[in-house]
Amino acid sequence: MSVTRLWSTHPDDVGALSGQQLRDRFVLSGLFTPGTVTWGYAHDDRLLVGGVALSGESVALTAPEEIAAEFLLERRELGVVGLAGSVTVTADGDRWEVGPQDVLYLPLGTRDIVLDGTGTVYLVSAPAHRRTVAALASRDGVEALVLGSAEQSNHRTIRKYVHADGIESNQLVLGITTLEAGSVWNTMPPHVHDRRTEIYLYDGLGSDVAVHLMGRPDQTRQLLLHDRDVVVSPPWSIHCASATGAYSFVWAMAGENIDYTDVVSVDPADLR
Repeated sequence: MSVTRLWSTHPDDVGALSGQQLRDRFVLSGLFTPGTVTWGYAHDDRLLVGGVALSGESVALTAPEEIAAEFLLERRELGVVGLAGSVTVTADGDRWEVGPQDVLYLPLGTRDIVLDGTGTVYLVSAPAHRRTVAALASRDGVEALVLGSAEQSNHRTIRKYVHADGIESNQLVLGITTLEAGSVWNTMPPHVHDRRTEIYLYDGLGSDVAVHLMGRPDQTRQLLLHDRDVVVSPPWSIHCASATGAYSFVWAMAGENIDYTDVVSVDPADLR
């Protein structure tokens, strides 16, 4: 098991960072190592993200030393997001099959978690204070919003899994946005949510590249991201992107509330 830490960064510092320093502060690459769990720990809202690619072996999810816990969900909740193939998750004796764009939620107090199968999953964990109920949501069984248009290059479907009107959680909010062929812009116009940190995982880029915009609205910076890169968006930062082809991204948030609509929109004309 390996863990990469991403430290909190003051917005005034971002303008002085080089491209590599921006990546070091906000981007996680290489999470999906075959046969082993790789973690990243963001000090913004104490989000823990990870990934694993399985080829028939079994992998137990244990607590990295950074969270100083006896077991992974001693004080946390977890979303398991299917990216490819099929992965069986066994948690305290219960079993679920997680396929592409399915999401399994496991609550605080779940002790023994084992993954097996042939597939790839993304893991997102946030601190929790009360036990809720484990639940599996399928790609075709959740609320789906179709937004944008081909003319604006942002025709996309937003699927919401863990949120105030979906799977109940403590503070985790999670969903997947998929762009249609020919559309490349996401989250435009951009927004901020001062009471939550958001993390994006870009998936399905293949050999394409995404230009992810971040920073304060009047002091934007860009990050060039590749397939299955993860980027942390602190509460003070905008987040939107365009790529050289269509893709999906998993968005996950943690913070003070689970209200999906608690955002402050930014007029694109005000971006600098």
